[in-house]
Amino acid sequence: MSTVANHALRNLRAGKLAIGLGLRQARTVDIAQIAKTAGFDWLFIDCEHSSMGSDTAAQIASASLAVGITPVVRVAGLEHWLASRMLDNGAQGIVVPHVETAEVARRVADACRFPPVGRRSMGGGLQQLGFAPMPVGEVARIVNGETLVVVMLESPQGIENCDAIAAVPGIDALLVGTNDLCFELGIPGQFDDPRVAEAYRKVIAACRKHGKFPGMGGLYTPELLERHIRMGVQLILAGSDFSLLMKAATAQAGLVRGFG
Repeated sequence: MSTVANHALRNLRAGKLAIGLGLRQARTVDIAQIAKTAGFDWLFIDCEHSSMGSDTAAQIASASLAVGITPVVRVAGLEHWLASRMLDNGAQGIVVPHVETAEVARRVADACRFPPVGRRSMGGGLQQLGFAPMPVGEVARIVNGETLVVVMLESPQGIENCDAIAAVPGIDALLVGTNDLCFELGIPGQFDDPRVAEAYRKVIAACRKHGKFPGMGGLYTPELLERHIRMGVQLILAGSDFSLLMKAATAQAGLVRGFG
């Protein structure tokens, strides 16, 4: 079998954590091997907030397949081709931001899944199958089973509708975008507010009810990570190349300057 395993999705299905690294600054394919060696399960290739173009994202995705780390692309919007072009060029997962209703979640699933689950167009040979020739029906079945489709809930409306969103076929995970949620609740940066914990409880319960995976982003301190993982979150965006670089660089510069 030439299929490249979706390691993040298999971890989730086994009840384990899937730990992701956000990419905002990286532009070269060696980031895939670096992240794999560091112990991450998946890359959150951010095409919403970074200036990264689709070709660079596709090159990083392709390199990720080769070293065994799952490439997941956060697209900038709901246009179906933003997702399908990435999936046609190496991505094993898609994250769609700012999903607030089941209707929008169905649109996401349609864009990311081949028939009969969705309406994704068949574009030819796929890297996720090692470009192996096989009947297109078999391609659709295998790739549908190895593609991680994630919707981000980043508003009170999205949280309110999480049960209906989690019920949508073809959606695998609901990831709470905690920063934007706090902004929309009028409590920017107040991650300890009880409304944040309640939002996570609702999303986790909806995921458990419908067999989906709860995810988190925007919470990176040890205390917040531990709290929400113990609540049941599995799909973990654990930080970004930018944040880790700033943390390590600041510490190193301070260390050296202290010797002067």
